[in-house]
Amino acid sequence: MTMREPLSTRVFNFLRKRFHEFWSEDTTPRMPKRSKEREKEWLALEISQKRSHVVLGVLVGIFVVCFLRAGYLQCFNTEFLQKQGEVRYARTLEIAAGRGQIFDRNGVVLAATLPARSIWATTNLVTATPAQLSQLSDLLGVSETTLKKRLSRKDAFVNLARQVDMDVVRQVQAMHLEGLTYSPDVKRHYPGGEVSAHIVGFNNREDHGQEGVELANDRTLTGKNGARRVIRDRLGHVIEEMWTQEPVPGQDLHLSIDSRIQYIAYSAVKNAVEKHQAKAGAVVVADSITGEILALVSWPGFDPNDRSTFVFEKIRNRVVTDTYEPGSIMKPFAIAKALDMGIVRPDSLIQTAPGKIRVADRTISDTRDFGLLRVSQVIAKSSNVGTVKIALQIPPEVLWETYSRLGFGQAPQVGFPGAVAGRLRPAKTWGPVEQATISYGYGLSTSLMQIAQAYTVFARNGDVIPLTLMKQDHPAVGEQVYRPEIARQMRAMMMTTVHRGGTASRLKVTGYTVAGKTGTVYKVKNGEYVKDYVASFVGVAPATQPRLVVAVMIDEPKDSGHVGGVVAAPVFGEVVEAALRTLLVNPDDPMMVAGGGLMARTTH
Repeated sequence: MTMREPLSTRVFNFLRKRFHEFWSEDTTPRMPKRSKEREKEWLALEISQKRSHVVLGVLVGIFVVCFLRAGYLQCFNTEFLQKQGEVRYARTLEIAAGRGQIFDRNGVVLAATLPARSIWATTNLVTATPAQLSQLSDLLGVSETTLKKRLSRKDAFVNLARQVDMDVVRQVQAMHLEGLTYSPDVKRHYPGGEVSAHIVGFNNREDHGQEGVELANDRTLTGKNGARRVIRDRLGHVIEEMWTQEPVPGQDLHLSIDSRIQYIAYSAVKNAVEKHQAKAGAVVVADSITGEILALVSWPGFDPNDRSTFVFEKIRNRVVTDTYEPGSIMKPFAIAKALDMGIVRPDSLIQTAPGKIRVADRTISDTRDFGLLRVSQVIAKSSNVGTVKIALQIPPEVLWETYSRLGFGQAPQVGFPGAVAGRLRPAKTWGPVEQATISYGYGLSTSLMQIAQAYTVFARNGDVIPLTLMKQDHPAVGEQVYRPEIARQMRAMMMTTVHRGGTASRLKVTGYTVAGKTGTVYKVKNGEYVKDYVASFVGVAPATQPRLVVAVMIDEPKDSGHVGGVVAAPVFGEVVEAALRTLLVNPDDPMMVAGGGLMARTTH
């Protein structure tokens, strides 16, 4: 029995016969049986003369077309060949523009760009022992698992780390590992660390702003990249430079922040949060003459130089992004409007007995029965009943317009991302209850930044000014809300808050008079008021000739008190006293001035 031929042999024989039939004029019928002589017949067959002429003509035609095209390119279109040549040896390299630096008002660097390196690896060239991998992992801050995964890729060029500090690069180079490449890079550095973190913010890996001033002014700081055209040899070495377009560096920014006052405020808030076991705290210090923000602190904080600290609860700037019901620190605004309209005078008597008042279906109470109070005492005692009785005499549209002109319900234009508007309902939706509760700080929401801005109306001649993070060289122009004498009367009344019997009688500021208002409010959670508090204090100093407005907020104090006069007022006092001395502001406390010698304390 004859063995059957393999399938591959049969396919080959079939294709060979088809090829032979196409090129040969042989019309001999197929032989019924295969033979070795028959299988090799095609080698001896002659190709058709007619078909060979066709093939030759096609080849000659192709050659002529190529020849004519080459001649055209050589003689009439040389630019095409030059461009094709440049593609192979010329390159346009980008020249990164330096990012602008950020300074405080005194020239202290808050953000700068430092040289760094990106470390790459040619995986098939890297040979590292387990000990070296462990050391490399520690230096680069990359887990060993990640390093091994990246280096396990065959014949690849992978990135191991970006924006590596130069001192770390030198330590990696000292390991003498083969297959590593170090390419130029830059890294943003923040000398102030977490002290100024919520102001300057931070950048992403591509050196673009993600938070704070870095984000708000990204275009200004970034600049415009340059370029250079170079010729490289086959090994990639630059052998000639054709042209260069210089980069345009980003502009520097000079903020209104004073790093000295910033550190004072940071320390005071941090200590208060830790002392009272609070959830968070914030403070803003503003110059009442120019509207410049001299300090802005939110705690808990983060280190912009360490990405492992980037947690939402820490990077959120509570001064501008968080809103809360402000409570009693709103009372001076309604009372000031009543004074401005002639409804009451500072010595007008208000009956607050029996310590409560019925408004529609709501009972509003004081902490105790204060009896008959003068308007100035309503501020000092922080009487809800007294404030409501005064506020209900003001038309709701007028009161709403006053709050609106003070900036409530509008996002403050401070040049900072994420600034919120808060909530101030239209006057047409107010009933007697809404008008009453809003007058003492419930039923609306605001940020600490809005509160600080609104209080400039009392630090000045009744005009409110916008706050800014940029350094100014001229006084701010404000919008008149109250008459100048009303602002002076309100400062005098708010000075009684820190006197004996006032809600902030524990507050002591050596050498300076202060005027302010405490606030203590219940927090709303899941639509209901709970026994978690926000303690606050806002004031101006010196009271006789104001220079600073300081607003303090402590969120959910748990230990050693929870009211504004106990928790927030001491922070205000610590910040104000140190800040005024730092700014060399003359003391105005009559007793201290009469005693003499205090100037030495304000200038050391």
